[in-house]
Amino acid sequence: MPFLGQDWRSPGQCWVKTEDGWKKTVDDKNIISVESFCETEQECFNKENLLLSLGYDMAAKKRKKDIMNNNTKAPYFHREKWIYVHKGSTKERHGYCTLGEAFNRLDFCSAIKDTRRFNYVVRLLELIAKSQLPSLSGVAQKNYMNILERVVQKVLDDQQNVRPIKELLQMLYRSLCSLVQDMGKSVLVGNINMWVHRMDNILQWQQQLNNIEINRPTSTGMTLMELPASLQLNIMQRLSDGRDLVCLGQVCPELGGLAEDRLLWKRLCHYHFTDRQIRKRLMVSDKGHLEWKKMYFKLSRCYPRREQYSDTLHFCSHCHILFWKDTNHPCTANNPESCTMALSPQDFINLFKF
Repeated sequence: MPFLGQDWRSPGQCWVKTEDGWKKTVDDKNIISVESFCETEQECFNKENLLLSLGYDMAAKKRKKDIMNNNTKAPYFHREKWIYVHKGSTKERHGYCTLGEAFNRLDFCSAIKDTRRFNYVVRLLELIAKSQLPSLSGVAQKNYMNILERVVQKVLDDQQNVRPIKELLQMLYRSLCSLVQDMGKSVLVGNINMWVHRMDNILQWQQQLNNIEINRPTSTGMTLMELPASLQLNIMQRLSDGRDLVCLGQVCPELGGLAEDRLLWKRLCHYHFTDRQIRKRLMVSDKGHLEWKKMYFKLSRCYPRREQYSDTLHFCSHCHILFWKDTNHPCTANNPESCTMALSPQDFINLFKF
Protein backbone atom coordinates (compact mmCIF):
# COMPACT_ATOMS: atom_id res chain seq x y z
CA MET A 1 0.00 0.00 0.00
CA PRO A 2 1.70 3.21 -1.06
CA PHE A 3 1.58 6.18 1.29
CA LEU A 4 1.58 9.52 -0.50
CA GLY A 5 3.13 12.43 1.36
CA GLN A 6 2.44 16.17 1.00
CA ASP A 7 4.37 16.24 -2.25
CA TRP A 8 2.51 13.97 -4.69
CA ARG A 9 5.68 13.52 -6.77
CA SER A 10 7.58 11.77 -3.96
CA PRO A 11 7.95 7.97 -4.13
CA GLY A 12 6.21 7.61 -0.77
CA GLN A 13 6.61 4.68 1.61
CA CYS A 14 5.61 1.05 1.34
CA TRP A 15 3.46 -0.55 4.08
CA VAL A 16 2.35 -4.19 4.40
CA LYS A 17 -0.43 -5.65 6.52
CA THR A 18 0.63 -8.24 9.11
CA GLU A 19 -1.05 -10.01 12.01
CA ASP A 20 0.23 -7.29 14.36
CA GLY A 21 -1.00 -4.47 12.11
CA TRP A 22 0.49 -2.36 9.35
CA LYS A 23 4.28 -2.22 9.21
CA LYS A 24 6.60 -0.21 6.99
CA THR A 25 8.81 -2.26 4.71
CA VAL A 26 12.50 -1.44 4.47
CA ASP A 27 14.23 -1.25 1.11
CA ASP A 28 17.37 -3.35 1.06
CA LYS A 29 19.02 -0.84 -1.26
CA ASN A 30 19.01 1.79 1.47
CA ILE A 31 20.63 -0.52 4.04
CA ILE A 32 24.37 0.03 4.27
CA SER A 33 26.24 -2.59 6.17
CA VAL A 34 29.02 -1.72 8.51
CA GLU A 35 31.31 -4.15 6.71
CA SER A 36 31.15 -1.92 3.63
CA PHE A 37 33.11 0.70 5.55
CA CYS A 38 35.69 -1.81 6.70
CA GLU A 39 38.46 -3.02 4.45
CA THR A 40 40.63 -4.90 6.91
CA GLU A 41 39.99 -7.28 9.75
CA GLN A 42 41.29 -4.71 12.20
CA GLU A 43 38.66 -2.20 11.11
CA CYS A 44 35.87 -4.77 11.36
CA PHE A 45 36.97 -5.58 14.89
CA ASN A 46 35.52 -2.29 16.25
CA LYS A 47 32.29 -1.82 14.31
CA GLU A 48 30.54 -0.03 17.14
CA ASN A 49 33.20 2.64 17.42
CA LEU A 50 33.07 3.12 13.67
CA LEU A 51 29.35 3.84 13.79
CA LEU A 52 29.87 6.26 16.66
CA SER A 53 32.60 8.09 14.74
CA LEU A 54 30.34 8.42 11.72
CA GLY A 55 27.60 9.83 13.94
CA TYR A 56 30.01 12.30 15.49
CA ASP A 57 31.15 13.47 12.05
CA MET A 58 27.56 14.07 10.95
CA ALA A 59 26.81 15.97 14.16
CA ALA A 60 29.93 18.09 13.71
CA LYS A 61 28.95 18.95 10.13
CA LYS A 62 25.46 19.89 11.29
CA ARG A 63 26.83 22.17 14.02
CA LYS A 64 29.16 23.80 11.51
CA LYS A 65 26.25 24.38 9.13
CA ASP A 66 24.14 25.93 11.90
CA ILE A 67 26.98 28.25 12.84
CA MET A 68 27.34 29.40 9.24
CA ASN A 69 23.58 29.99 8.96
CA ASN A 70 23.47 32.02 12.17
CA ASN A 71 26.65 33.97 11.47
CA THR A 72 25.54 37.46 10.47
CA LYS A 73 29.11 38.49 9.71
CA ALA A 74 29.34 36.07 6.78
CA PRO A 75 26.02 36.56 4.94
CA TYR A 76 25.20 35.29 1.49
CA PHE A 77 23.94 37.95 -0.89
CA HIS A 78 22.02 37.05 -4.00
CA ARG A 79 23.04 38.76 -7.22
CA GLU A 80 20.05 38.18 -9.45
CA LYS A 81 19.32 41.03 -11.87
CA TRP A 82 15.64 40.18 -12.22
CA ILE A 83 13.08 37.94 -10.53
CA TYR A 84 9.75 36.46 -11.49
CA VAL A 85 6.91 37.91 -9.41
CA HIS A 86 3.60 36.11 -9.26
CA LYS A 87 0.84 36.20 -6.67
CA GLY A 88 0.14 32.49 -6.99
CA SER A 89 2.36 29.42 -6.72
CA THR A 90 2.23 25.97 -8.21
CA LYS A 91 4.12 22.77 -7.51
CA GLU A 92 6.09 23.21 -10.70
CA ARG A 93 6.97 26.89 -10.28
CA HIS A 94 7.23 28.94 -7.18
CA GLY A 95 6.55 32.65 -7.52
CA TYR A 96 8.34 35.23 -5.40
CA CYS A 97 5.10 36.46 -3.96
CA THR A 98 6.30 38.01 -0.71
CA LEU A 99 8.24 41.15 0.07
CA GLY A 100 10.86 39.21 2.02
CA GLU A 101 11.60 36.81 -0.84
CA ALA A 102 11.93 39.65 -3.37
CA PHE A 103 14.17 41.55 -0.96
CA ASN A 104 16.40 38.49 -0.61
CA ARG A 105 16.67 37.62 -4.30
CA LEU A 106 17.28 41.03 -5.86
CA ASP A 107 20.80 42.36 -6.11
CA PHE A 108 20.69 45.03 -3.40
CA CYS A 109 24.25 44.28 -2.34
CA SER A 110 25.74 45.80 -5.49
CA ALA A 111 22.94 48.37 -5.78
CA ILE A 112 24.23 50.28 -2.75
CA LYS A 113 27.61 50.60 -4.47
CA ASP A 114 25.98 52.34 -7.44
CA THR A 115 25.45 56.07 -6.82
CA ARG A 116 22.39 56.01 -9.09
CA ARG A 117 20.63 53.39 -6.96
CA PHE A 118 21.91 54.34 -3.50
CA ASN A 119 19.11 56.77 -2.60
CA TYR A 120 16.53 54.34 -3.95
CA VAL A 121 17.75 51.52 -1.71
CA VAL A 122 18.01 53.82 1.31
CA ARG A 123 14.43 54.98 0.83
CA LEU A 124 13.30 51.36 0.51
CA LEU A 125 15.11 50.45 3.74
CA GLU A 126 13.41 53.40 5.42
CA LEU A 127 9.92 52.30 4.35
CA ILE A 128 10.57 48.73 5.48
CA ALA A 129 11.83 49.95 8.85
CA LYS A 130 8.77 52.12 9.24
CA SER A 131 6.04 49.50 8.78
CA GLN A 132 7.13 46.35 6.92
CA LEU A 133 9.84 44.85 9.12
CA PRO A 134 7.54 42.33 10.89
CA SER A 135 6.31 41.05 7.52
CA LEU A 136 9.81 39.91 6.51
CA SER A 137 10.98 36.37 7.09
CA GLY A 138 13.85 35.59 9.44
CA VAL A 139 16.33 35.32 6.56
CA ALA A 140 15.06 38.59 5.07
CA GLN A 141 15.37 40.38 8.42
CA LYS A 142 18.96 39.18 8.78
CA ASN A 143 19.67 40.20 5.20
CA TYR A 144 18.14 43.62 5.94
CA MET A 145 20.55 44.20 8.82
CA ASN A 146 23.52 43.00 6.76
CA ILE A 147 22.71 45.38 3.91
CA LEU A 148 22.19 48.21 6.39
CA GLU A 149 25.63 47.52 7.84
CA ARG A 150 27.16 47.80 4.37
CA VAL A 151 25.31 51.06 3.78
CA VAL A 152 26.71 52.55 7.00
CA GLN A 153 30.21 51.38 6.11
CA LYS A 154 29.93 52.95 2.67
CA VAL A 155 28.88 56.29 4.19
CA LEU A 156 31.77 56.17 6.64
CA ASP A 157 34.23 55.48 3.83
CA ASP A 158 32.84 57.97 1.29
CA GLN A 159 31.78 60.64 3.84
CA GLN A 160 28.64 61.33 1.81
CA ASN A 161 24.89 61.00 2.47
CA VAL A 162 25.42 61.20 6.23
CA ARG A 163 22.11 62.88 7.10
CA PRO A 164 19.70 60.41 5.40
CA ILE A 165 21.48 57.45 7.00
CA LYS A 166 21.22 59.11 10.41
CA GLU A 167 17.49 59.53 9.86
CA LEU A 168 17.19 55.91 8.72
CA LEU A 169 18.95 54.57 11.81
CA GLN A 170 16.90 56.78 14.09
CA MET A 171 13.63 55.57 12.55
CA LEU A 172 14.75 51.93 12.66
CA TYR A 173 15.72 52.20 16.32
CA ARG A 174 12.34 53.70 17.24
CA SER A 175 10.54 50.95 15.34
CA LEU A 176 12.57 48.22 17.02
CA CYS A 177 11.94 49.72 20.46
CA SER A 178 8.20 49.41 19.91
CA LEU A 179 8.45 45.97 18.30
CA VAL A 180 10.71 44.45 20.95
CA GLN A 181 8.12 45.34 23.59
CA ASP A 182 5.63 43.16 21.69
CA MET A 183 8.02 40.23 21.35
CA GLY A 184 5.49 37.98 23.03
CA LYS A 185 3.25 38.49 20.01
CA SER A 186 5.96 37.08 17.69
CA VAL A 187 6.23 40.26 15.66
CA LEU A 188 9.93 39.64 15.08
CA VAL A 189 11.70 36.43 14.16
CA GLY A 190 14.51 35.32 16.44
CA ASN A 191 15.64 35.47 20.02
CA ILE A 192 15.09 38.65 22.03
CA ASN A 193 18.80 38.82 22.88
CA MET A 194 19.68 38.83 19.19
CA TRP A 195 17.49 41.88 18.55
CA VAL A 196 18.86 43.67 21.61
CA HIS A 197 22.35 43.07 20.18
CA ARG A 198 21.23 44.49 16.83
CA MET A 199 19.83 47.56 18.58
CA ASP A 200 23.21 48.03 20.26
CA ASN A 201 24.83 47.89 16.83
CA ILE A 202 22.46 50.60 15.61
CA LEU A 203 23.46 52.84 18.52
CA GLN A 204 27.12 52.17 17.72
CA TRP A 205 26.57 53.11 14.07
CA GLN A 206 24.84 56.32 15.12
CA GLN A 207 27.79 57.20 17.33
CA GLN A 208 30.21 56.58 14.47
CA LEU A 209 28.20 58.82 12.15
CA ASN A 210 28.03 61.56 14.79
CA ASN A 211 31.80 61.46 15.21
CA ILE A 212 32.57 61.47 11.49
CA GLU A 213 34.93 64.22 10.35
CA ILE A 214 34.61 65.36 6.75
CA ASN A 215 38.05 65.70 5.21
CA ARG A 216 38.71 68.76 3.12
CA PRO A 217 39.28 67.81 -0.54
CA THR A 218 42.81 68.19 -1.82
CA SER A 219 41.72 69.52 -5.22
CA THR A 220 43.67 72.56 -6.43
CA GLY A 221 41.03 73.66 -8.95
CA MET A 222 38.49 76.45 -8.68
CA THR A 223 36.27 76.32 -5.61
CA LEU A 224 32.62 77.27 -5.26
CA MET A 225 33.49 80.55 -3.57
CA GLU A 226 35.58 81.64 -6.56
CA LEU A 227 32.66 81.32 -9.00
CA PRO A 228 30.47 84.30 -9.91
CA ALA A 229 27.29 84.78 -7.93
CA SER A 230 25.14 83.87 -10.92
CA LEU A 231 26.85 80.48 -11.26
CA GLN A 232 26.62 79.87 -7.53
CA LEU A 233 22.88 80.52 -7.66
CA ASN A 234 22.57 78.26 -10.69
CA ILE A 235 24.25 75.44 -8.73
CA MET A 236 21.89 75.97 -5.81
CA GLN A 237 18.94 75.58 -8.13
CA ARG A 238 20.08 71.99 -8.78
CA LEU A 239 19.53 71.06 -5.12
CA SER A 240 16.17 69.40 -4.50
CA ASP A 241 16.28 69.38 -0.69
CA GLY A 242 15.75 72.57 1.25
CA ARG A 243 17.88 71.30 4.12
CA ASP A 244 20.86 71.16 1.78
CA LEU A 245 20.30 74.81 0.92
CA VAL A 246 20.22 75.75 4.60
CA CYS A 247 23.47 73.87 5.25
CA LEU A 248 25.11 75.48 2.22
CA GLY A 249 24.05 78.91 3.40
CA GLN A 250 25.82 78.35 6.72
CA VAL A 251 29.22 78.06 5.04
CA CYS A 252 29.80 81.79 4.66
CA PRO A 253 27.77 85.03 4.63
CA GLU A 254 27.94 85.31 0.82
CA LEU A 255 26.33 81.90 0.28
CA GLY A 256 23.94 82.61 3.12
CA GLY A 257 22.59 85.61 1.25
CA LEU A 258 22.12 83.59 -1.94
CA ALA A 259 20.40 80.79 -0.01
CA GLU A 260 17.69 83.25 1.05
CA ASP A 261 16.68 84.00 -2.54
CA ARG A 262 12.86 83.95 -2.73
CA LEU A 263 12.81 82.65 -6.31
CA LEU A 264 14.97 79.71 -5.26
CA TRP A 265 12.50 78.62 -2.57
CA LYS A 266 9.55 79.27 -4.85
CA ARG A 267 10.93 76.80 -7.38
CA LEU A 268 11.43 74.26 -4.64
CA CYS A 269 7.81 74.60 -3.52
CA HIS A 270 6.47 74.19 -7.04
CA TYR A 271 8.79 71.26 -7.67
CA HIS A 272 7.67 69.19 -4.67
CA PHE A 273 4.06 70.26 -4.15
CA THR A 274 0.96 70.95 -6.19
CA ASP A 275 -0.70 74.32 -6.59
CA ARG A 276 -3.63 73.18 -4.47
CA GLN A 277 -1.35 72.18 -1.62
CA ILE A 278 0.50 75.51 -1.83
CA ARG A 279 -2.73 77.52 -1.74
CA LYS A 280 -3.74 75.77 1.49
CA ARG A 281 -0.51 76.77 3.22
CA LEU A 282 0.03 80.36 2.10
CA MET A 283 2.16 82.51 4.41
CA VAL A 284 2.43 86.27 3.82
CA SER A 285 5.06 88.53 5.40
CA ASP A 286 4.45 91.98 6.88
CA LYS A 287 5.54 93.51 3.59
CA GLY A 288 2.94 91.53 1.64
CA HIS A 289 5.39 89.01 0.13
CA LEU A 290 4.95 85.27 0.22
CA GLU A 291 7.31 83.52 2.64
CA TRP A 292 8.39 80.74 0.30
CA LYS A 293 11.07 79.38 2.61
CA LYS A 294 8.71 79.03 5.57
CA MET A 295 6.04 77.64 3.27
CA TYR A 296 8.43 74.95 2.01
CA PHE A 297 9.19 73.56 5.46
CA LYS A 298 5.55 73.81 6.49
CA LEU A 299 4.49 71.93 3.37
CA SER A 300 7.20 69.32 4.01
CA ARG A 301 5.64 68.56 7.39
CA CYS A 302 2.16 68.22 5.90
CA TYR A 303 2.75 66.51 2.55
CA PRO A 304 5.34 64.08 1.14
CA ARG A 305 7.98 65.59 -1.05
CA ARG A 306 8.53 64.55 -4.64
CA GLU A 307 10.90 61.64 -5.07
CA GLN A 308 13.37 61.46 -7.94
CA TYR A 309 15.89 58.69 -8.56
CA SER A 310 18.50 58.15 -11.23
CA ASP A 311 17.79 54.43 -11.46
CA THR A 312 14.75 52.52 -10.21
CA LEU A 313 13.25 49.06 -10.29
CA HIS A 314 10.90 48.36 -13.19
CA PHE A 315 8.05 45.88 -13.49
CA CYS A 316 6.97 44.18 -16.72
CA SER A 317 3.22 43.55 -16.60
CA HIS A 318 3.47 41.10 -19.50
CA CYS A 319 6.17 38.82 -18.08
CA HIS A 320 5.56 39.57 -14.35
CA ILE A 321 9.28 40.25 -13.98
CA LEU A 322 10.87 42.76 -11.62
CA PHE A 323 14.22 44.12 -12.80
CA TRP A 324 16.56 47.08 -12.64
CA LYS A 325 16.30 49.73 -15.32
CA ASP A 326 19.68 49.15 -16.96
CA THR A 327 19.38 45.35 -17.05
CA ASN A 328 17.51 43.38 -19.69
CA HIS A 329 15.03 40.63 -18.99
CA PRO A 330 13.66 37.91 -21.31
CA CYS A 331 10.51 39.77 -22.38
CA THR A 332 8.26 38.02 -24.91
CA ALA A 333 6.04 41.02 -25.69
CA ASN A 334 6.07 42.64 -29.13
CA ASN A 335 6.61 46.07 -27.60
CA PRO A 336 8.39 45.63 -24.24
CA GLU A 337 8.46 49.36 -23.47
CA SER A 338 4.65 49.59 -23.50
CA CYS A 339 4.26 47.03 -20.70
CA THR A 340 7.10 48.28 -18.50
CA MET A 341 6.56 50.76 -15.67
CA ALA A 342 8.92 52.32 -13.16
CA LEU A 343 8.35 51.56 -9.48
CA SER A 344 8.98 53.96 -6.66
CA PRO A 345 10.04 52.45 -3.32
CA GLN A 346 6.44 52.67 -2.10
CA ASP A 347 5.18 51.05 -5.32
CA PHE A 348 7.67 48.22 -4.78
CA ILE A 349 6.17 47.52 -1.35
CA ASN A 350 2.60 47.88 -2.63
CA LEU A 351 3.35 45.30 -5.33
CA PHE A 352 3.35 42.59 -2.66
CA LYS A 353 0.20 43.69 -0.84
CA PHE A 354 -2.57 41.32 -1.80
